[in-house]
Formats: sequence, C-alpha cells, structure tokens
Amino acid sequence: MDIEVMKRQFLEYTEIERGRAVKTIENYDHYLTVFFSHAQIKDTKDITEEKIREFRLWLNRQPGTGKDSMKRKTQNYYLIALRAFLKFLRKRDIEGLSPEKIELAKVPDRSLDLITSTELGRLIHSASGTDERLLRDRAIMELLFSTGLRVSELCALNSDIDLSRDELSVRGKGDKVRVVFISEEAREAIRAYLKSRKDMEEALFVNVPLQRKVDSKTTPTRLTPRSIERLIKTYAAKAGITKKVTPHVLRHSFATDLLSNGADIRSVQQLLGHASINTTQIYTHVTDSQLREVHKRFHGKSKV
Repeated sequence: MDIEVMKRQFLEYTEIERGRAVKTIENYDHYLTVFFSHAQIKDTKDITEEKIREFRLWLNRQPGTGKDSMKRKTQNYYLIALRAFLKFLRKRDIEGLSPEKIELAKVPDRSLDLITSTELGRLIHSASGTDERLLRDRAIMELLFSTGLRVSELCALNSDIDLSRDELSVRGKGDKVRVVFISEEAREAIRAYLKSRKDMEEALFVNVPLQRKVDSKTTPTRLTPRSIERLIKTYAAKAGITKKVTPHVLRHSFATDLLSNGADIRSVQQLLGHASINTTQIYTHVTDSQLREVHKRFHGKSKV
C-alpha cells in the first residue's frame, strides 16, 4: 500500500475516530514524515525491523540541547507515532510489521519541581490586597491549588462559574470532561475578584491594566497560559522563593498534598485527568517519608 495514502488515512482516522487534538495530528505527521524520508519508505511493506533500528541509531546521534544528543524522551515520540501507525495498519488488515516489535527507549524517572507547604502559603499570600489585579491573581493561585487544573484549562473558564456549588466540570486533554472540586478559600477568592470587576467579558480571568484610565475604551481580553506563567513567576520572586515556580508546580502541589494526606492514587489520577495511571505514578515519591517512618518503627525489633 502506498505509504503517503496510508499516512493520510491514519491521520484522518486519528483525528476523527480517535478524537485526538489537531496539535497531536500535526506531531504525528511530522514524526512519520521524518521516518519515511530517512528510511526511504514508499510502501507499507518497506517498514522493517532493520530500517527502524537504523532510524533509532540516527535519532540517537542527532543534536539536542547544548552538547547533548537528542533526548530519549524526544526519540520515543517518533517511535510512539510509528507504533500507532502500525496498529492502524493491523486494524485495516494490512500486512506489515507488528507494532509490538517496537520497544521504547528507557528514560530516566521524571523529576518534579516542588515547593514546600510554607512556600506555597507565602506564594498565595503574596497576592494580598483589595486591588482588582491582586484579587484576580489570588483567585488564580487559590483555584490552581484547589483543583489541580492545567493552566490551559484554567484559562478556558468563563465568568458564569457557579460558586454555590463546590464542584466544577472542565474539559481537558482529548476533549475529556472531568469534575474538579473548589475549596472554600478558592470560592471566596473568586467571589471577591468577580465583585471587583467592572467589565462584562465572558472569560473568568482577564487582563487588568496597571493603571485603568477613566476614559479608556480598551476591552479586557482572556488571560493566556503564558501570561499566567509570568504572573506566577513574579509572585514567586516577591515571596522570596528561589526555585522555578510555574502553574504546573501548583498542580504538583495539589497532587502531592492529596497523596501525603492518604488519598489513593486512582482517585488522584481522576482528579488530575490523567489517561494513564503511569503518569500519576510520578507523585508516589511523597509516600517515601511515610515508608521511612514505618521502617524506623518496625525494623529490627526482634534483634537481640
């Protein structure tokens, strides 16, 4: 089967039937195109273990950041796209290489950027005040920690949020809807912010001029993920936190707070909106202190 024809059908299938995001489709297209070009694939039967092995060697020798070669995590993106393509061929009963033949490269365990509970408190309280901008930024940080939302999910929220309830439906990755829960602190912060607003914009969080002019006709616009990243960075510096702090760090804090207080990992997976439990496993390090206490209390008691 002509490889370009099958690639187009695969991308259409992934977008329409699998419901993947447009960005994902673009990435798959890029990864497959690079492989087909390098390995000189013209037909589906041209995909062999030997060509994949040669491609992996080539990827591993490509430059990455600095003096290092391409990261293995990045190399795996190409292999994941190729494996998905081979699964599609098998689903269409087209003879070809088995997707199980492709093994992903081992990558180091992901490290987490974390802040302490004391630092988290200083971060949130650094946006104290009655000014609209401060009220907005306090609400943003309270909501991020209360719900574990991704910054893109937070930016998509609208001002018609129902604050009489302690739960909220959000649409996350893969267009999947999940329920998150709002703490009383977050609800009060959002109420105070909305009360201070004078505009009628649909977005929950909008930009606020440093000095609002009386005759200004500038229409507020929805905050972007990048603008929220910048404001979190500013408040981290104001709070005297030298670590890198991003909206995703607050998502990490949300997850580790739940697990360290006894929540089960499956529940945390659902609250975070992770498709795979493997993604949530990165947070299990928070139980290390509990395991250390168990070891201290029970190990070696029978030794004379």
